[in-house]
Amino acid sequence: MMRKKRKRGASHGPCRSYSHEPDTAPAPPPSPELTRPAWTGMGLRAAPSCAAAAASAAAAGAEQRRRPQLCPPPLALLLLLLLSLGLLHAGDCQQPAQCRIQKCTTDFVSLTSHLNSAVDGFDSEFCKALRAYAGCTQRTSKACRGNLVYHSAVLGISDLMSQRNCSKDGPTSSTNPEVTHDPCNYHSHAGAREHRGGDLNPPSYLFCGLFGDPHLRTFKDHFQTCKVEGAWPLIDNNYLSVQVTNVPVVPGSSATATNKITIIFKAHRECTEQKVYQAVTDDLPAAFVDGSTSGGAGDPRSLLIVERESGRSVEMHARYIGTTVFVRQLGRYLTLAIRMPEALAMSYEESQDLQLCVNGCPLSERIDDGQGQVSAILGPSTPHTSLAPAWPGYTLEAASAQCHERMPVKDIYFQSCVFDLLTTGDANFTAAAHSALGDVEALHPRRERWHIFPSGSQGVPHGGGPGAVTLGLPCLILVVFL
Repeated sequence: MMRKKRKRGASHGPCRSYSHEPDTAPAPPPSPELTRPAWTGMGLRAAPSCAAAAASAAAAGAEQRRRPQLCPPPLALLLLLLLSLGLLHAGDCQQPAQCRIQKCTTDFVSLTSHLNSAVDGFDSEFCKALRAYAGCTQRTSKACRGNLVYHSAVLGISDLMSQRNCSKDGPTSSTNPEVTHDPCNYHSHAGAREHRGGDLNPPSYLFCGLFGDPHLRTFKDHFQTCKVEGAWPLIDNNYLSVQVTNVPVVPGSSATATNKITIIFKAHRECTEQKVYQAVTDDLPAAFVDGSTSGGAGDPRSLLIVERESGRSVEMHARYIGTTVFVRQLGRYLTLAIRMPEALAMSYEESQDLQLCVNGCPLSERIDDGQGQVSAILGPSTPHTSLAPAWPGYTLEAASAQCHERMPVKDIYFQSCVFDLLTTGDANFTAAAHSALGDVEALHPRRERWHIFPSGSQGVPHGGGPGAVTLGLPCLILVVFL
């Protein structure tokens, strides 16, 4: 029996020739997930994940085993293919670059939070900080594509630069406290110390104010009405001394008001020599007692007086201790407000413990309960005639109505206004209470503490109307006149 002759071109072993005719069964169509370009999907998915790619590769391998195998391509071609696939999918398995717009914004706030528009050089420093902010956003732009916060920040920077007439080219502020260290800029060297200690939080500030009859708001946000006739220290620490002198407002009353303020800025290394400021009724100078208006060298100055209203309002800005002081005259009397870093305000010796801003008025000098709520000191024996006005000119209803016109929120400043009108009959005390609240809003570092309400009032004085002070104020007024 003759053997059948094998034809040329037949298969030699497990591999088929590349010139062989394809199988009659068509190959299954490729998966859409494998053929769709990586950039499609409009944000639903940017590219197949690594797990999906591995699953697809496994499925392809199984399919290949079911089909007749082709002869392997040259090794160089295989290596090139693997390299291409590795480069193509490398980005799929790596963590994407992090958008750092929050860091840029935090640095900008840190660079500008201590700036004061009333001080010379504000525009220059603000523009430097803006340019640094813009540079930071540019460096993170690639990682922040599609981030709404980033795009809002970019637009905001552009608007601020237009408003401040800042050029795009120029010096920038450094976010490294070691580089920007200025021994006569408290915010700068305090930030440098915190940076070295690993704490990036800005220094905390405290507020103290005195106004009216007089009403004291301490560094601890305690509100008191005090007698304190004569000279009393508000602040007496290693950096600053503030003393006020109070005189009786009306004959036969223990209520007093401030007619003299003395402020001593103590000498501080190379930043400033000692400077003394003194104001008395009808003499509110815009200079220190030596005739100067600033202290220290350099630009901007370490210590500066700014007159806001001739003979009525001055501000003192002490950069080297991060402190701002407002002094005003309203009517015949003076008011004072101060913001100071907590670390400096609490830097004093044991012998300096008599400070009204730190510890409040002595108990013997207080005419309320220390919380701003008028005490019914006379107890249940308080006569109903106490509702009569204590000084000619105002009834309780009239005083409440007048104060409510300037202070819609019936907080402790409103109550102080009513009390001052009833005890003095002087309408200027309404303006004093109103400006004192304005100073709080300008200087107090915590907005949620601007308004102080009597204990248990839940945000509004008891009763919610002008009559809310009816039960407390007359009792206090009687005490004042006893």
